[in-house]
Amino acid sequence: MALGATHRLQDGIDAVETMTRFALAVLALASGVYTYLGVRSILDGSATAVFFAALIYASAVSVAIYAFWTYMARFYPHVTSVGGRAAMLGVMALGCAMIIAMSSWLNAAALAGSAALEQHLAETLEGYTGDLDQAHQNALAAQSLLPDIQRTQERFQRLADQERETGALTGTTGAGSVVQLLSQMASQLTELENGINASRERVTTLFDEGRKHLETMRTLVSAPGAIAPRADQFSAEVVGLSGVITSLEQTSIAPSVKRAAEDLSLGFIAPVADGREAALANRQDQVMETIRSSVAAQSKVLSQAADEILSRQPVAERRFVPLSSAEAVLRYASDFIPSWAGAISIDLLPAVLIFMLSIVHSSLRKQEERLPFAERITAAELLQALEVQRAIQRHGVDLETAVAVAAAEDVTPADQSNVASFDLSGKGPRKGPPA
Repeated sequence: MALGATHRLQDGIDAVETMTRFALAVLALASGVYTYLGVRSILDGSATAVFFAALIYASAVSVAIYAFWTYMARFYPHVTSVGGRAAMLGVMALGCAMIIAMSSWLNAAALAGSAALEQHLAETLEGYTGDLDQAHQNALAAQSLLPDIQRTQERFQRLADQERETGALTGTTGAGSVVQLLSQMASQLTELENGINASRERVTTLFDEGRKHLETMRTLVSAPGAIAPRADQFSAEVVGLSGVITSLEQTSIAPSVKRAAEDLSLGFIAPVADGREAALANRQDQVMETIRSSVAAQSKVLSQAADEILSRQPVAERRFVPLSSAEAVLRYASDFIPSWAGAISIDLLPAVLIFMLSIVHSSLRKQEERLPFAERITAAELLQALEVQRAIQRHGVDLETAVAVAAAEDVTPADQSNVASFDLSGKGPRKGPPA
């Protein structure tokens, strides 16, 4: 039964030898094809130069992979010592690392390069979308001051009207110094309000332009077709969007609001009381001092609010870096694990076949060691033994005696076949030529 199992294992090894060579050739060819596609995506130059350079590199990779795994399949299963196996495994690990370095990453670029580039564009689009929103919010932050400015302007204007018509502040109607001062403050606040409104219109126009750029970029990311021309057009849109974001950062009205708020207090110029009566002039001075205090308080509030707006985090400068498909696959490797696994498996699958052959050869050797000598002897060894027997019989020497002499002299079976070289009487090798 053991002899039959041994024969079946040996027959199986012989049967799969051709298939093993065919599998190695196909896998090496497949790796070469995808390596060619990956190399073409990273080479620059004329179409002819790129074609031949990629073809030569891919051919070299295919030959190297086929030769490496052929050598391993031929020698590794027959190395039985522990040190030899460890050395062969070290060579295999080095070869696998070199194959991954020269082929597998290019195979991954061919398999997932377009998808990796699209992901790079999508992440870039997401970043620029956030930048546009932040720049828009920073530019519109000053709009939050508009209600306070309008309320203060309306209050000054209302007091001026009431003083002119009813003398609500000084007790005397008419357009005097108090009315003039109140109208002056209301006018300055109106100018600030108009500036903020004009800034809002400019910000809205820029934001709409930026959204158009984003819409075009979003279409380019998800559009069908080759990725290279879409990436080029995406880069052009990025340039336009970066200009819009910069303009939004420069359009903020907050610095102007801060200067205007400081001018309300520092540039306050109260007119001279023009009352003809001393009592009226005194009341005018008191009212104008009250207005000065109110303007100073409002100026401080607006200035603090403008400082809070100016302290907001500005939009960080972002630079779009175009990538090749190979670079994109390396940068986003964790997102394309199946593609990487397939690319590496094409190159390293022969290792599984070699380990299978090694296991079968090891089992075959163990089974042969358990067989009796009569079942392990080969036909050539049998013919040689018969020749020795006949030679011994011709000299009339007992077979057991000849075997004992040969064992005592430590003579190999090959030397035993030349019976004439021994003194079969048991006294050692014959000195002269055979009789």
